[in-house]
Amino acid sequence: MSLTDVSPPAGLDIGAERFLHPGPLRWLRSLGWGALLFVAFIFAYALASKVGEPAEGASGTPLSVLYVAGLSALGLALYAGVVRLAEARWPTELGLRQAAPELLTGLVVGTAMLSAVVAALLLFGLYDISGPRTSSPWTMVNVGVASGFFEELIFRAIVLRLLMRAFGIWPALGLSAALFGALHLANPNATPVAAIAIAVEAGLMLASFYLLTGRLWVSIGVHAAWNFTQGWIWGARVSGIEVKESLYLSAPRAGAPDWLSGGAFGPEASVPAMVIGTGVAVVVLYWAWKRGNFKPLPDAPKAEAV
Repeated sequence: MSLTDVSPPAGLDIGAERFLHPGPLRWLRSLGWGALLFVAFIFAYALASKVGEPAEGASGTPLSVLYVAGLSALGLALYAGVVRLAEARWPTELGLRQAAPELLTGLVVGTAMLSAVVAALLLFGLYDISGPRTSSPWTMVNVGVASGFFEELIFRAIVLRLLMRAFGIWPALGLSAALFGALHLANPNATPVAAIAIAVEAGLMLASFYLLTGRLWVSIGVHAAWNFTQGWIWGARVSGIEVKESLYLSAPRAGAPDWLSGGAFGPEASVPAMVIGTGVAVVVLYWAWKRGNFKPLPDAPKAEAV
């Protein structure tokens, strides 16, 4: 099924067997299963991030990228295995046949969106940009790969999917986006405004691509390209974290209001990011709703006793 295929409503495959079988306390079983997966994969993400983190004063390397990519692939394989055992299904959210074209689509969309944000900041006199300069991209490749694969697996395939199983689409969208934004409060230079911006422009936008396709690949590509483009290409802070090596160097212009420019948190907390990210989210969510993916696939009918 292509991104442009508007087929009759079918529903999203979010699991309906074993731990998630119909019956009493299904919502509680969904929450418990989601919490268990969330904790396990947060630890895996921390490990992948640590491996990809260069030593003090050093840059990332192609070898560190291979390590991070390998751990990301292992994380997806582990997820597929536990879902197969606990939910009696192959996770269609990891459909391999569509992986390459949808990842590429996501990379293009993420790069274009973040570049449009920086262009708007420059156009409205909110940012100064200098460069280009010589620098290594590998550290930001590590960041893009780890954040793209693990955060999408955790927040979309686990949190959003299992909240949808427990409570339905609207509570799932709101709660998963709010959690995504709230966890960014632990980042340097984070503010409540920045957390709200992340929740709305990124939490909803990245969720929309998963809901549209039923798979993670576009979301992974958008997330990875957004972070890489923001950090290495434009040299802006990534969720409050200063980037040490970049092609260009971007920073808020002196006197630019933080609420407009994003301030020390970076472009993600800016008004242009909110407008562009939220606009994309609304369009893609509408598209997903038209496709019928705001509801789960119907439960399989029970076999009648002979």
